[in-house]
Amino acid sequence: MKRTFALLAALSGIAVSLTSFNAAAAGDVAAGKAAVTKYNCAACHGADYKSPIDPTYPRLAGQHQDYLEHSLLAYQRGADGPNGRGNAIMGAQAKPLSRTDVQNIAAYLHSLPSTLVLQK
Repeated sequence: MKRTFALLAALSGIAVSLTSFNAAAAGDVAAGKAAVTKYNCAACHGADYKSPIDPTYPRLAGQHQDYLEHSLLAYQRGADGPNGRGNAIMGAQAKPLSRTDVQNIAAYLHSLPSTLVLQK
């Protein structure tokens, strides 16, 4: 009986820690909303993040979260970095972002309604 209780307690602890880790890794939507406002992302990508001011700028609303994270980190690395992206505007915008900012921004933008076709 004691052995079963100890096993259940251990498994419960593991489950709680995994859930907490996944929640933290997923990003905070409210903090992401604050970050996109702070860094004025709407100036180029549109107030709804799906109506950019230039047709060559991407629509961000509803985009896959992992893609958004990868893109922001690639802009931080720049064109000379491994797997980096070169763009003067986005490079400057992405440089001051912490890893948490990147996760939060990606979580927020992913949560928005979108006209993107995510699967055919």
